[in-house]
Amino acid sequence: MSEQTPYTTLNLGPTHPATHGIFQNVLKLDGETILDAEQTIGYIHRAFEKIAEHRPYYQVTPLTDRLNYCSSPINNMGWHMTVEKLLGIRTTKRIDYLRIILMELARITDHLICNSVIGVDSGALTGFIYVFQEREKVYEIYEEVSGARLTTNMGRIGGFERDLSPVAIKKIREFLDHLPMVLQQFEKLLMRNRIFMDRTIGVGSISSERAVNYGFTGPCLRAAGVDYDVRVASPYSSYNDFEFTIPVGTEGDTYDRFCVRQEEMWQSLKLIKSALENLPEGRFAVDVPQFVLPPKEEVYNNMEALIWHFKIVMGEIDVPVGEVYHSVEGGNGELGFYLVSDGGRSPFRLHFRRPSFVYYQAYPEMIKGGVLSDAILTMSSMNVIAGELDA
Repeated sequence: MSEQTPYTTLNLGPTHPATHGIFQNVLKLDGETILDAEQTIGYIHRAFEKIAEHRPYYQVTPLTDRLNYCSSPINNMGWHMTVEKLLGIRTTKRIDYLRIILMELARITDHLICNSVIGVDSGALTGFIYVFQEREKVYEIYEEVSGARLTTNMGRIGGFERDLSPVAIKKIREFLDHLPMVLQQFEKLLMRNRIFMDRTIGVGSISSERAVNYGFTGPCLRAAGVDYDVRVASPYSSYNDFEFTIPVGTEGDTYDRFCVRQEEMWQSLKLIKSALENLPEGRFAVDVPQFVLPPKEEVYNNMEALIWHFKIVMGEIDVPVGEVYHSVEGGNGELGFYLVSDGGRSPFRLHFRRPSFVYYQAYPEMIKGGVLSDAILTMSSMNVIAGELDA
């Protein structure tokens, strides 16, 4: 190629509608072919980890909502389990099963968004609008459980603020009955669609070796052929009570990432149904008054309950000195919380291991040699969430 060949520099982002978030890629193009790429992040960095050092443990939960806001309950409950690990609190089977139900609902909404957006970026808008009706039903369940829809602040350290209501259970059962038909129709629209396959097969590939070297986890790693899932490798919340399949791809391309997420939704349905059918009896919160908020009716009518409520919320309870790491299988992979306590009312240090931040480093390598339209599809299939990327 001649040195006189004119190249084009293209700023893809930070506010381009195709970027699915506020982040920028500076591309060097030869026509439509990408020769080089450099990504920049930090456009919505909100200093969550530093803010957490100035908040009582209970007030950190709303910060986690703003990480991967497509699956907030997983963030919430991952944080609660981390604090419980530090405090030595063991939750009941009922609490574990309730968490599984809500975290798997969140996983479904996360994957619905990702896979329908892949369809949109390949030119198929219909499926996106269709499956978003199902996401809306999950948000109605969230609203019944926590009063919120997107940033849920769901659950509490030691369990939940309330049990699942009969209305919530009814809505979950209706969702379980209806979603399989929607998933089948969505797959019929795209899975063997020749245009969709041509646009996604071989696009944005990464080998299993490179994926592991970058620190990939979640669907992006499993699509590359590595059978790793935190729910199986380091079981939490009684996931080891259930049988489910971990889907694995072979090529690590956009099509494999789509197929892995699609199958994971079927497995999530299986988990939710099993947890709901075998839901144990018991309390929805552990009986540890030093750390678990008392019921509201007691707070309004009992002075001792009011005092405990105030002390817990304002961080006036002694917390053990120590450091713990706990991870959960988030919508995008291993979502970890590294917590260091010096015994004060707030975390001394807190680090979020955000899967989007880890695997976005590989994006330039995955799109080099491809064309611009393929770079958009690759980004869609990686499901980079700007809130989780920047934190």
